[in-house]
Amino acid sequence: MMKILLIYPNFLEDRIHSEEIAVVPLGLYYVGALLKENNYDVEILNWYDIHKTPEKITETFKIKKPDIIGFSIVHANRWGAIDIARIAKKMIPHITIVFGGIGATFLWEHLLTHFTSVDYCVIGEGEFPFLKLVKYLENKTDPDPEFIPGLAYRKDGKAVQNPCVPFVKNLDDLPDPAKYFTFQHVAISRGCPGNCIFCGSPRFWGRRLRFHSARYFVDQLQRLYEKGIRFFFISDDTFALKKDLVITVCQEIIQRRLEISWAAICRVKDISDDVLYWMRRAGCIQISYGIESGSEIIRKYLNKPINTETIKTAFALTTAYGILPRAYFIYGCPGETCQTIQETIDLIYEIKPLSVIFYILDIFPGTSLYEQFKKKTGLGDDIWLDRIEDILYFETDPKLSKEAIFSYGKKLRKAFHQAVSGFAMSVHLKNKPEFYPFHADFLSRLAMTFSHGDYCQLEEIKNPDEIACNLYHQAIDYYPDHRAYLGLGIIYQKEGRYKKSVKILTTGLKYFPHSDQLGICLGVSLMNQGLIKDAQACFERFPDSPQARSYASACKRM
Repeated sequence: MMKILLIYPNFLEDRIHSEEIAVVPLGLYYVGALLKENNYDVEILNWYDIHKTPEKITETFKIKKPDIIGFSIVHANRWGAIDIARIAKKMIPHITIVFGGIGATFLWEHLLTHFTSVDYCVIGEGEFPFLKLVKYLENKTDPDPEFIPGLAYRKDGKAVQNPCVPFVKNLDDLPDPAKYFTFQHVAISRGCPGNCIFCGSPRFWGRRLRFHSARYFVDQLQRLYEKGIRFFFISDDTFALKKDLVITVCQEIIQRRLEISWAAICRVKDISDDVLYWMRRAGCIQISYGIESGSEIIRKYLNKPINTETIKTAFALTTAYGILPRAYFIYGCPGETCQTIQETIDLIYEIKPLSVIFYILDIFPGTSLYEQFKKKTGLGDDIWLDRIEDILYFETDPKLSKEAIFSYGKKLRKAFHQAVSGFAMSVHLKNKPEFYPFHADFLSRLAMTFSHGDYCQLEEIKNPDEIACNLYHQAIDYYPDHRAYLGLGIIYQKEGRYKKSVKILTTGLKYFPHSDQLGICLGVSLMNQGLIKDAQACFERFPDSPQARSYASACKRM
């Protein structure tokens, strides 16, 4: 039987936040699942950071002895795939190398022309073209590659492309990858109706949307839940677009009693009271919105047709339901000035996001922005022969300088960080008693970002523990919340206010008597007051906890 490896390769540049690049694209799992359903021996390797331990590449190939390697390319990791493919070809000369994904879809000719280690490129939706190619390579009796839609290859030394593969009409016909693999990023649809000039989705999917059924999607969540996954990232660009489907999914999650939490990406224009009501009840804790700029002129240029009032309404509603609203902003756009940056800051002050991600505008193949760039410069795809991940737009615009763009980014981040504590303290939640437990959960999560998370060590945020304490107390006012009791206990302990720590932790243990976290924290506060016997008794309540046992032994020696 043929051995197949599906690899998500490394990037050239490390990220401060590795989670930005650490996730295997969901499509790779679907390819793997279809191969599994056809009885192929396939493994998926997440090698996003393999450059840190390059010796594992040769070790793996020696052990696995693959016949075929498929790489998932998102463009910025194409060099990682090229480097690994060269190693594979040197070690196993007969091996077949296949590149797929959005990066291969838009650079297939470039890749096949310049890199002999690449044998085939799968263009567009990859499940069935890859399967047909594997069958051909296995026995040569299935259709020749010339007749496999969605495939590019060399013919007479020249890169050629077959007709595009038709999209899978019914996504539910695809085998569920959760039967074979474990992952956290899921999606109920493919495609996006938007036409943003910086995104490759319009050309990749043709602005068409297809959806899984609610049953298929929740079945997938349940399979992953039964494997121990409790938090999910729903990766659709427009999760709330099909309102009835979203509500049905949420109701199904509740009916099956899946105790999960999840984050989603939505468009502001798709948000409403009833959608948010069901999303929060079903475990949604965060929604990200692509706002891009506070300047309507720049949003129009980026082909992001949303108005400011719609943005404000969506953010206010999201917060009111106890869902953390996160905003994506892009800076360094055409026409960017100090004034447009201030317009973005002004919008941030109006919508009060509780999390923000700022990006510099990038140029990638497959986007309208890239086509504009090629037309303006006369350059072609050979620019990607340089070992670079991308091209920043400002590098192509004489009106923008590196110094100006970096100063814009610094100004945006500083403005947000200086304001976010005020945003947190001004949260207004829906007065719905059935939501009180959800509100408590939301407030304690928000508090934790100040006491232990992203905001606790930023110099722009003053007195983060004070803000966290306030939010933890607000949470408890709504409903007994384990995270809030523990957070307060730790803060009071850290401040040396042991009596207050003991009091709040003791109260928490009344509601959560089996919590070793609360018990250990309480024991430590008792020790700091010199109440050793009481502390020892507290630790001994949790004999299954190694940490509690260690503290109990220390008490005996005192």
